[in-house]
Amino acid sequence: MENLTKEKINTYQVAKSRIKRAVEQLDLPINVYERLKAPDRVIEAAIPVEMDDGKIKIFTGYRSQHNNTLGPYKGGIRFHPEVDADEVKALSIWMTFKCAVARVPFGGGKGAVACNPRQMSKKEMERLSRQYMRAMAPILGPEKDIPAPDVNTNAQVMAWMADEYSKIQQYNDFGVITGKPLDMGGCVGRETATARGVLYAVREAARVKGISLKDATFAVQGYGNVGYFAARFLAEQGGKLIAATDSSGGAYNQGGMNPELLLKHKNETGSVKNFPGSDEIDTEGLYALDCDIIVPAALENQITAKVAQKIRARIIGEGANGPTTPEADEILKEKDVLVVPDILANSGGVIVSYFEWVQNNYRYYWSEDEIERRLERKMVEAFNHIYEYKCNNCKDTVTMREAAFMYALQRLAEAMKVRGWWG
Repeated sequence: MENLTKEKINTYQVAKSRIKRAVEQLDLPINVYERLKAPDRVIEAAIPVEMDDGKIKIFTGYRSQHNNTLGPYKGGIRFHPEVDADEVKALSIWMTFKCAVARVPFGGGKGAVACNPRQMSKKEMERLSRQYMRAMAPILGPEKDIPAPDVNTNAQVMAWMADEYSKIQQYNDFGVITGKPLDMGGCVGRETATARGVLYAVREAARVKGISLKDATFAVQGYGNVGYFAARFLAEQGGKLIAATDSSGGAYNQGGMNPELLLKHKNETGSVKNFPGSDEIDTEGLYALDCDIIVPAALENQITAKVAQKIRARIIGEGANGPTTPEADEILKEKDVLVVPDILANSGGVIVSYFEWVQNNYRYYWSEDEIERRLERKMVEAFNHIYEYKCNNCKDTVTMREAAFMYALQRLAEAMKVRGWWG
């Protein structure tokens, strides 16, 4: 099974602990931690939706706006049955730090609805999407808070929401949301942006570790949008996909698997398991494989201390948000595993969202080649900033994650100070 977590780990407490650790490492005043440990505001709303049978069902919707020191709040909206307020708060914190690391002029936000999209029709999804926007519209806007797709949401959901917001405003204001269809001002390359960013980050990590992607073996946990495209892009560089898992099972073949054929198999059967020529594997077994690279692309808190003890990979490129617990980080550090943290590795999505926002503002659109060149440049710069910061300022005393949080925190603290928010 995809989800390894046996007991609920509070991601909000994890996020706060990472901020506090960075504040202590930088010897900043406690006021900086106090200002960043909680979101500026969290909205919880009852979302009434008429279901196909005519009954009204009330869903719980959230929007967390963590910090807008560097620009408007920015962050996706996920639809998931197990989402709660603390998870949304944590994700908004990670977005603040992700934007600071990527050096895009946004703060951090996140939204969610507690629902199970697999049990809903397309019409029910549309009504839910529009009702969520009606509830949250007063706090959203192209200069205030800009949502995007996340787990179980996509360009179609964003189109419904952008259309509903435009109806409320009484004019087309598509810049309120990124990740839209191209016909509504979307950006070419947005669907693959997060995974392409993972590729660039992993490629740079392989370079500093002396690993050739042409000869590398890799495994992917979570074979959705990010997991599939990451696998495809790594395979295009010559890497060999030896294992993949999803929520129903896994497939393993030491000789390698074709990422596109594996996706076709999943689309036809509902899972990657039982892929022709493969052996069955679970996620715990995937993490124990002797391979060069692992890409976690599922949910939070998958790499626990127990899992970390079995990891033999040399690089972990976090396509998911918050997949590694603090205890696991310490173990991976001792094992000299280079973890490219989520706030760096999967920032390709928000970088291209920034490009989309800029294009919406200017009503001028770039080609896909131009988008990919700009994304690659931003990702390489971000990786090098963090790696050089780690090597020049911290030596071997901190992990890449700690260096990323420290780098971002310095930017945030300086900006908050000149704005008069502390000090």
